[in-house]
Amino acid sequence: MKIFVAKLAFRTTAEDLRAYFEQFGQVDECKVIMDHETGRSKCYGFVEMPNEAEAYKAIVETDDMEFQGNVLQVRKSRPAKKLK
Repeated sequence: MKIFVAKLAFRTTAEDLRAYFEQFGQVDECKVIMDHETGRSKCYGFVEMPNEAEAYKAIVETDDMEFQGNVLQVRKSRPAKKLK
């Protein structure tokens, strides 16, 4: 399951995100979205977990929780909208 994580700290890396979510189970991939022009974090990212039960537990236990000084917003990711 792909999980959307918002309100990350500017300093949060994909490795930080992986370490935080691995406490709930196996993590296949983590990505912090970066601004191409500035090279700074856009303060959101994605975590992919293969086990749905572990992913749902991670969502419930991390949503509205503090991580690196910020209160996260964590949701199941929705499919990207296709551009016309």
